[in-house]
Amino acid sequence: MLDTFARAPSLGQNSQSTSASLRTAAWPSEEAPNQGNPFPVDVIQENYVRNVRNCIFSVVYPTPFKSRVRLVAVSKEVLENILDLDISVKGSSDFLEFVSGGKVIFGSVPLAHRYGGHQFGSWAGQLGDGRAHLIGVYTNRHGERWELQLKGSGKTPYSRNGDGRAVLRSSVREFLCSEAMHHLGIPTSRAASLVVSDDDVWRDQFYNGNIKKERGAIVLRLAKSWFRIGSLEILAHSGELDLLRRLLDFIIQEHFPSIAMNDSNRYLEFFSMVVSETANLISLWMSVGFAHGVCNTDNFSLLSITIDYGPFGFMDSYDPNFVPNTSDDERRYKIGNQASVGLFNLSKLLQALKPLLDPRQKQLASQILEGYGEHYHSRFTELFKTKLGLLGENENDNYLIAFLLKLMEDTKADFTMTFRELSEITADQLKELHIPEEFWALQDLGKHKLFSEWVTMYLLRLNSNNGDSDAKRRRRMATVNPRYILRNWMAESAVQKANLNDFSEVQLLEQVLQHPFQRQEAAERAGYSLRPPAWAKHLRVSCSS
Repeated sequence: MLDTFARAPSLGQNSQSTSASLRTAAWPSEEAPNQGNPFPVDVIQENYVRNVRNCIFSVVYPTPFKSRVRLVAVSKEVLENILDLDISVKGSSDFLEFVSGGKVIFGSVPLAHRYGGHQFGSWAGQLGDGRAHLIGVYTNRHGERWELQLKGSGKTPYSRNGDGRAVLRSSVREFLCSEAMHHLGIPTSRAASLVVSDDDVWRDQFYNGNIKKERGAIVLRLAKSWFRIGSLEILAHSGELDLLRRLLDFIIQEHFPSIAMNDSNRYLEFFSMVVSETANLISLWMSVGFAHGVCNTDNFSLLSITIDYGPFGFMDSYDPNFVPNTSDDERRYKIGNQASVGLFNLSKLLQALKPLLDPRQKQLASQILEGYGEHYHSRFTELFKTKLGLLGENENDNYLIAFLLKLMEDTKADFTMTFRELSEITADQLKELHIPEEFWALQDLGKHKLFSEWVTMYLLRLNSNNGDSDAKRRRRMATVNPRYILRNWMAESAVQKANLNDFSEVQLLEQVLQHPFQRQEAAERAGYSLRPPAWAKHLRVSCSS
């Protein structure tokens, strides 16, 4: 239960963490109502796939791997700054057992979360943590509360037809992207460790009948909360309205401190905040060319953080129709549609909340939802103005941004490096249309017949930046336009080496992506800022993981 404390000195807590503790994950059952927590757990303790009702979680333990396990990557920042652990802990057998699901902390009760969701636009019913276990809630020395979850740690009552495992290729991608997104300044879950086994896991990666043997892996991932829109949807769809109210109140009290619990409009305030923060999150995704790939309601966090990294992708060439997920036949989740999908998901959140709202609140909530587009457009414009180094207001800014994106689309210019090279090129070089050879993305853009017209408009706009200089402009832009992102070809290169037990590129990428805005010699030698190799165009990722 959440108010039970268990010390974990064997995991290497440092001297700064004596006031911190690992709290067990489970809430008490209805048979123990006086334990100080509001939620029932599944009354059935056996671990088999079934339809679960009248609870938020099922108690279920991780299934240890049968073969040898290896710790192949860790995030030093997560270990030290979030979990209060010294990096030396990675060498301990206790730590390896903990992050691989072989051992749970004394007194803890691992849980699998029950939720539902709309998948590709249709209600999918009960989904839930089919291969993930909430193994603890940790409050660190900063007073931050983090939920620890293993992914790939075995079957649960929510596994449906799955085996409860995750394979190495998808686990490498999640580990790297979680940390990369954080260092890009985008709200996200975090990844502490990556463990690989020699257990056989069979996958049909592209759903074409070609089943292959892969290796099982586990990521220890962290978030302030793993509750998602589908957490509320399942309760509303099942008519469990008392539990819906209790879960909502818990989420608000724990994660939305600005909302007063005695406010009769607290659910309205909650919805308003989720609407604006979801618009902000998707705007941030767009500002770095990130496509989530599977924007189902069960993958959308109520805290508006990026979760559940699957068939994601960062754009190479700018293309509003970019779809990283080959499983998305209808291209529903193409990058240019993410804002609209966000609106759809928020409409499903509102639908789940409506049983708790009175007629006036329902009307106000609908008005709040109508304001989503304005929130998104405003934040998108703000972010892209910053990417272009624009200060102040100008009525033509939206046109200037749209003009550039159209040129990029027409010339298939690289999204990331176009903005990065605009951060590095001088105004004089632009004025003379003298694009150095090293600025390969701008050279591509410069082939457009309207490029010089856009440059003229851009330089004229930069001249209106009061008190600015070209050096200041370039320094400012270089702090928001990354030089390095986790391109699919980079992740694939790391995966291919990892399949041969060479984890050097996983570790290199983890280091490089901690500083995406700074030129790094190791990254330059690896070609991470060069034109993507030709074979990158043929890479495919899918929901299979």
